[in-house]
Amino acid sequence: MLDLAALKELLASPQKIVITTHHKPDGDAMGSSLGLYNYLIQQGHHARVIAPTDYPDFLSWLPGNEDVIIYTEQPGQSAALIADAALIFCLDFNALSRINEMGALVGESKAYKIMIDHHLEPQDFDDYRHWNINACATAQLIYDFIVNELQHKELINKDVATCLYTGIMTDSASFRLPNTTSAVHRIVAELIDAGAVNWRIHELVYNSATEGRLRFLGHCLANCLEVLPEYNTAIIAVKHEDLEKFDVETGDTEGIVNYALSMASIKLAAFIVARGDKVKLSLRSKGEFPANEICKKYFSGGGHRNAAGGVSSHSLEQVVQEFKLILPEYKKLLLQ
Repeated sequence: MLDLAALKELLASPQKIVITTHHKPDGDAMGSSLGLYNYLIQQGHHARVIAPTDYPDFLSWLPGNEDVIIYTEQPGQSAALIADAALIFCLDFNALSRINEMGALVGESKAYKIMIDHHLEPQDFDDYRHWNINACATAQLIYDFIVNELQHKELINKDVATCLYTGIMTDSASFRLPNTTSAVHRIVAELIDAGAVNWRIHELVYNSATEGRLRFLGHCLANCLEVLPEYNTAIIAVKHEDLEKFDVETGDTEGIVNYALSMASIKLAAFIVARGDKVKLSLRSKGEFPANEICKKYFSGGGHRNAAGGVSSHSLEQVVQEFKLILPEYKKLLLQ
């Protein structure tokens, strides 16, 4: 294991560093990864971000994105960089299974592994851990790591600030979730002061939909939404054929579950989609309802109390039925 003093000593001279995050990276995953990348290159480190898979186009403008390697597109180069790294930063995930085939490569690497994350129940694969389940985003923890642990606030430049602001904004649902504390707002203010243009970032992330995505969203709300008032629950179930019909791309399904949750009476919303031979679930909840508990107990997943995900090898129809059969167990909580 590394202590902070040993880590700071390692980072005092240029190192070969890999930064990686979970598959199908979201705004926090890429914002925290590129935020850390833009910090490290200022100190002369040979850093590369390797994403296990592709990610939404609405994140392609982030500073440093042009240097990101996607493992599924460049597995050989990715494997060589991982094997040659002295340090591997593992951001916004807590288990090697979350980076797919890269998990074995990272696990076998002799590099020091540094986990920076805010998810429950981390696996013990890391040598140094900066972890807090109360953080609203991993980007918040990257800010804390740079400013408070490494004492390098002066290196939060415009590029770092822009990336970290994006991560915090997206993972806090635009600063609406309960863990968006006054401390988070103070960090955000510091990032704006450092050069993050808040309105522009919001525009690039949320106002960049294609016509196809809007038509797909309309289809989901008009034809796939089922409301269960007896459980204050809403379900959007999407067939694989619908993804093909609307030419759905990576990122096009992101946030759709929140439309179901936006209804006044709804306490739990589920977006359930058939993707190839798997069915993916994305749950969102209000208040104290434990969406993560359902995903962990029944769908081989997990996450946060109000935002969680899972997966099943059953058919879409089976998964929807299984989900409905779970609801009576939580009826009291759902109707509170």
